Amino acid sequence: MNRLLRHRWAKPLVFVLCLAPLVWLIWRGAAGMLGANPIEALVRGLGDWALRFLLIALAVTPLRQATGWSALSAYRRMLGLFAFAYVVIHLLSWVGIDQFFDWPTITGEIAKRLYITLGMAAVVLLMPLAATSTDAMIRRLGGRRWRVLHRLVYLIGPLAVIHHWMMVKKDLTQPMIHAGMLAALLGWRVVAALRIRHNRAVPSPEPPCASSCSPPSPS
Repeated sequence: MNRLLRHRWAKPLVFVLCLAPLVWLIWRGAAGMLGANPIEALVRGLGDWALRFLLIALAVTPLRQATGWSALSAYRRMLGLFAFAYVVIHLLSWVGIDQFFDWPTITGEIAKRLYITLGMAAVVLLMPLAATSTDAMIRRLGGRRWRVLHRLVYLIGPLAVIHHWMMVKKDLTQPMIHAGMLAALLGWRVVAALRIRHNRAVPSPEPPCASSCSPPSPS
């Protein structure tokens, strides 16, 4: 699998697959296949895929650790940037197509509706992560500070899931699936961190006679 993931066509193929949901939504909208309320269906569809890509990006590390497919690490940044791209298009669709850039109404909705407030908070927190996803920014920040900053994703994930949960009024199946996936992915990281801390705290046993025995002196 590592060889397949490192193939020169693997990344372009994943890139095209990540674009496919956007193309599918646009095509369905142009063909009049988004139902009675196409604008709402488009905005929600983009938001759904933004959350899915966020979960997929979070799944890279657990999947890599569980399978040994180290080449997966090369895809994590691209998947995270696609999550951000879908979030931005989701937001712009709501602001421009749904609200017609009516800024007083938009700001009122953000302040009045908690699920929109949480969604906007997730967008704001995603911005510095997307802005620091280049190799140059990683070098400028330093590895330690960069990792600390990108731990914001552990807050963004719950905000996005709660935003989706509160927005859905009837069928909660999909929000429950997303919440379960997020809980599993974050739970994996907690367990892995506890194992690392435990291994560091427990000293490795010394070999027999490590301190008291010495080799016989030559006669």
